[in-house]
Amino acid sequence: MSTALRPARDAKLPVLSQTALGQVSTIIAALLLTVLLISFRPFQPVQPELPGGGGDVVNQLGFGMVGAAALCSLLMLTDRRITLALLSPWWLLLFGFLGLSVLNTPVPSDTMRSAAFSIIGIMTVGAVLALPRDADAFSRVLAFAGLAVLGLSYFGLVALPAKAIHQAGEVEWQHAGLWRGVFTHKNIAGPVMANLSFAGIYLWRRGWRTSGGVIYVLAIVFVLNSGSKTAAATVAVATFLVMFPGFFGLRFLTPLLFLASLCLIAVATLGTVFIEPVSQLGQLLPDPTYTGRTSIWAFAGEMIAKRPWTGYGFENFWGTGLVLNSDVYFDQDWDIRGVVHSHDSYLDLALTMGLPALMIAVITFALVPARDYMRVRSCREDVLLADFFMMIIVFTMFNAFLESFFFRRVDPVWMLFAQALLGLRLAARFPISSRGAK
Repeated sequence: MSTALRPARDAKLPVLSQTALGQVSTIIAALLLTVLLISFRPFQPVQPELPGGGGDVVNQLGFGMVGAAALCSLLMLTDRRITLALLSPWWLLLFGFLGLSVLNTPVPSDTMRSAAFSIIGIMTVGAVLALPRDADAFSRVLAFAGLAVLGLSYFGLVALPAKAIHQAGEVEWQHAGLWRGVFTHKNIAGPVMANLSFAGIYLWRRGWRTSGGVIYVLAIVFVLNSGSKTAAATVAVATFLVMFPGFFGLRFLTPLLFLASLCLIAVATLGTVFIEPVSQLGQLLPDPTYTGRTSIWAFAGEMIAKRPWTGYGFENFWGTGLVLNSDVYFDQDWDIRGVVHSHDSYLDLALTMGLPALMIAVITFALVPARDYMRVRSCREDVLLADFFMMIIVFTMFNAFLESFFFRRVDPVWMLFAQALLGLRLAARFPISSRGAK
């Protein structure tokens, strides 16, 4: 967020012009975030798209315009120092691996579109962070986008139940009755609503009691009715890990607890497949992956071992001949040929970009945010904003062991995660100003 650097750039402008420019920037940021979360095709159940498919023309044109608006906003309405601060060396490395993975496909022009959408989304969340002038403006952005998503989703439950609720006649009939709102699937709705609950906590702590309380309650109720067990189990853990140490003046424990918990969850999930002692112990315990994903992970691990350095190319594994022509065994929990992703973001990243890219991603998504969190000033506004971003990061990194969304076009879960990573980076470098709670 622009914060303290903004007045220096606008010092020569009349006070009225500064105020008007700030209001315009806030409105643009709110609209950009709302569109990223809702998309141009709300209430559309998920439909599988094979690699090389034509995609959704409405979303392509719409998000193309969103990207153009975000780029123009960054160039015309934000402080250049803020914009340049978004360019992390680690992110640039990841983009390099992304580019190589696009070239590492049979038809790079097909996958280039998907990669471009992901980059457009990241640029847009960067604009959402850089446009607001202060904490109050950013709070307005969160409140508007959060209430818009929640309001439209709850409206869909009443007016469009066949679209906003999973139905028995769909392919995944077992999800019948579970809420998905404006999103394509409950596994997207659950994490997004969980992240909106963190926004509600942030607003409440800043004194925005009405909007914060409404967003938090509505979001938590939606999470519970989405049937997303991963989100329901993780949202409370993320809140506790971030907020509890701060109550006792022990904020330095939060990054340590986060990294330790991340390692523990990795062992409890992927370790049941790739670590023999854990695998043997896991056979005596209830399935930690909730839905028997271990057969998918085992298959993914075997394929990663065949191409560990480069992977198979961006969006060039699941749904391709490598998978469709693979052998199927009667004792597998899943038919690999019908799987669209590995239900694990880390494995999918290794499959598409290789293990070196996975290593850089772990540094970018876990170690760098832990460092940035500790660099945030001890002032109230800075701490509250850092806690908000850190809750999203902790929740999403945990959730990534059971769902796949890294670099997944403009997936709202991926967008909120990227916003938290970049937002924490800015919070660690620039002080946060406020005109007072409302």
